[in-house]
Amino acid sequence: MERSTPISATYRLQFNKDFTFRDATGLLDYFSELGITHIYASPIWRSRPGSTHGYDVIDPTRLNPELGTEADFFTLQTELRNRGMGLVLDIVPNHMSASSDNSWWMDVLEHGPESAYASYFDIDWHPPSRSLESKILLPVLGRPFAEVLEGGEFRLIFLDGRLFLQYFESLFPLAPKTYLAILGKNTDKLRERLGEESTVYQEYSGIVAAFAGLRSPAAVTPGEAGEKRFRFEARERLRQLVSSSAEVEAFLNDRLRELMGQPGDPASFSSLEKLLAEQFYVLSYWQNVNEEINYRRFFTITDLVGVRVEDPLVFEATHGLITRLAAQPPVDGLRIDHIDGLRDPLAYLNRLREQLGKESASGEPREVPIYVEKILARRERLPREWPSAGTTGYDFLNALNSVFVDPKGAKCIEEVYDSFVGKKLVYEDLLYQKKKLVMSTLLGVEMRSLGHQLALLADKDRYARDLSRSDLTQALFETTAHMPIYRTYTRNLEVSREDAKIIELAIENALSRKFYLQPAHFDFIGDVLLVKNRPHLLPDQREARLNFVMRWQQFTGPIMAKAFEDTFLYVYNPLVSLNEVGGEPRPTAATTDSFSRFVAERRKHWPNSMNATTTHDTKRSEDVRARISVLSEIPGQWKDRLERWSKLNSKHKTQVDGQQVPDRNEEVFLYQTLLGVWPSNGNTDASLVERLQAYAVKATREAMVYTRWTLPNTAHENALKKFVASVLKPGSGNAFLRDFAAFQRSIGQRGMVNGLAQTLIKIISPGIPDFYQGSELWDLRLVDPDNRQPVDFAKRVSMLAALKQSEASASLASDLAGHWEDGRIKLYAIWKALNFRRAQPELFSKGDFVELKTNGPYAEHILAILRRLKREWVLLVVPRWLSRAQEGRADDAEFRWRDAAIQLPDSAPSLWESIFTGEKITFADQRPKSIRVDQLLAVFPVALLSGGKS
Repeated sequence: MERSTPISATYRLQFNKDFTFRDATGLLDYFSELGITHIYASPIWRSRPGSTHGYDVIDPTRLNPELGTEADFFTLQTELRNRGMGLVLDIVPNHMSASSDNSWWMDVLEHGPESAYASYFDIDWHPPSRSLESKILLPVLGRPFAEVLEGGEFRLIFLDGRLFLQYFESLFPLAPKTYLAILGKNTDKLRERLGEESTVYQEYSGIVAAFAGLRSPAAVTPGEAGEKRFRFEARERLRQLVSSSAEVEAFLNDRLRELMGQPGDPASFSSLEKLLAEQFYVLSYWQNVNEEINYRRFFTITDLVGVRVEDPLVFEATHGLITRLAAQPPVDGLRIDHIDGLRDPLAYLNRLREQLGKESASGEPREVPIYVEKILARRERLPREWPSAGTTGYDFLNALNSVFVDPKGAKCIEEVYDSFVGKKLVYEDLLYQKKKLVMSTLLGVEMRSLGHQLALLADKDRYARDLSRSDLTQALFETTAHMPIYRTYTRNLEVSREDAKIIELAIENALSRKFYLQPAHFDFIGDVLLVKNRPHLLPDQREARLNFVMRWQQFTGPIMAKAFEDTFLYVYNPLVSLNEVGGEPRPTAATTDSFSRFVAERRKHWPNSMNATTTHDTKRSEDVRARISVLSEIPGQWKDRLERWSKLNSKHKTQVDGQQVPDRNEEVFLYQTLLGVWPSNGNTDASLVERLQAYAVKATREAMVYTRWTLPNTAHENALKKFVASVLKPGSGNAFLRDFAAFQRSIGQRGMVNGLAQTLIKIISPGIPDFYQGSELWDLRLVDPDNRQPVDFAKRVSMLAALKQSEASASLASDLAGHWEDGRIKLYAIWKALNFRRAQPELFSKGDFVELKTNGPYAEHILAILRRLKREWVLLVVPRWLSRAQEGRADDAEFRWRDAAIQLPDSAPSLWESIFTGEKITFADQRPKSIRVDQLLAVFPVALLSGGKS
């Protein structure tokens, strides 16, 4: 068995047409020198042309040609192996692109339930609406159907032997059964033109006869392969005939034009309307998406369709290339995208493990870590039975994030927020409202479908058949809205104790809020969701309930994600550094969590899980959050600044529909964002204004208060953009900008220390430190697409080369600290720490993790973490809450860590060496042992020490 390269640190790369396999290969020396052992790739499977992220897969059996050739990928793999590096691949098992680029999807649109790929996609072929029986609703039209039809926006075209409906850039194949209506009309014109004895006419007549002989798809059984083959042969004959005969091509084009109708003559479109009614799809206005849609989407994205990967045949078809690549180096890890979208995550992971064993040359599975993109709610834990190495790191991110929120200012920062917006937003009520909003709008069709299924279950239950169907559906809505986590994982008739507690709590809270609903409705929901074995139930009834639960579980995750991540986190804004995926946005609640307890559990159960601080999906990059968290230390100053800035900028607000734009909640959100993204060197340009304008519009649409993606309020959005441009307009008359810049400078320096501290804690903590592309310098990006812009790797390569050349200089550390704005200090700290970690793998994978006690007046402002294994010792010392520690002093030079000392175990060595400065630190073998903080932080703002042999 070929051994995997142990993963020490990963670097996430976003592959696309502008960053290819060749580009990555050319950077491998840089990554290796930085201390990275594995490239963590975005999906590399064939995706929609021009995709910037790779999650819109159209063919999982091929590499994406836009990223390079197979030879390019082979070269990348070879060069990784040559350097002792590896690759972590991103799998997208939950969904595929529902576009004309996807041949499987196109086959389903062409042949309907009869398609060989009909079972690949999660489609309800028998929905409640009779008009959609054996059809798929496609909400793709930019205007209502009648307007599109009579506006002449539909075109019929012939391409490569097939007939299509074209709508702008989208193609929809016509069902073979409808070819006759097009090909078989007005053939006398072709006969007159060619002559009845013409071989071309005879061939055309034969093709028409062939299509006339096609039976209805409903009459064709799955085993009638000959019938299907016959269709392909008829199409191929048509293709060859059209390509060889200009007369036939002209006749066919004339026929298509006749069917397309004449703008201004509504009656002329009847034939085309009838033709479309006979297809296996129904085209509709995109804003009516929640009315009838009958396929499982990825969240609310209608052009991403759910895949039934739980079907073994579908799994084999979609995972062949993936598992072959993972059967040998340099592929040393797999990342599973959106595992909560799968019907049975545990079964999927087990099947994946089994398949990896089959692909292995030795017949035994390689020890390939599998990381799951699982968003864990507060105090939720990853199911222990999952055969996974852990998560992709959001849980670590949020645990670490809270370390830099000052608990003494947490309550005040919430009060400042409530006072500024003029009302107290109750967390639980607001989240509940956003869940209900999402369930009634964005995911309304899914919830109505579940309500219909629940009603069918009630019809077959003697005790529930008389319950009100509308009240039953409302009770289901309420129960779902009170789910405290993303989803449960019931997969058989035995519901786990943990899942049962969560469901029972949700029902209890729902009943208390909706007390006017009869308890019997919630009793029935409890029976169903807990799959209770009531005496009157037959086995098939319990199985039907289990199927309902497994379906319901697939939708509670998207509901939580859309309501919490994509809506609530843009509305509840006391301290937006906490507004992160899976996070705790309440400062008072976030600061009660213990990072040490989190790490202890991680070491015990998931020691190889990923440690992330920024991902391609984070709401804010790591150094933006590090800065904003500083506000928790100075709530009084923050309050003063908010009121001052709001008065100075009131003249830039616009009245829209009787409301000042931005409102106070949007305003506090924007000021925090400005503090986070302001360039470290203070140099601003037009691009900053454009970025913030785009972000303001996106954030406000996500919030769904004044505008939303499905119904944009352009007046409100334009007023927001005007406000951003006005407050950032340079000039001596902009008093806000002068005051803001001065305040931001002090925030920026403290944020720099926070940023270094969180990076180093990530590196030395149990687990695998992960770095998002470009984050080795100050990372001041916002949510996508802002965080997916090209990275200046040439600059980073040059910086690292210069640092290596200057490493021996005694003044390097102080120079970096004195010019922290240029980002070299972060790159240097990462380079030194990662290479130190790589040189001592067992210490960081197995060593103790202990928070040491600090004495002195500033004890609470120092975080000291000891890693120890046998005779190997590492000590990390980082400041926190510096603004409060330094408050009241004229400048930072007056601040000293006087009398602050870190207590060490009695067995600790007496000789230590600084990884960053190279200094040797010794002290007498006293009891108790301690190290003075001012010794460690005199030159560099953070310290990483290696202990000598004790």
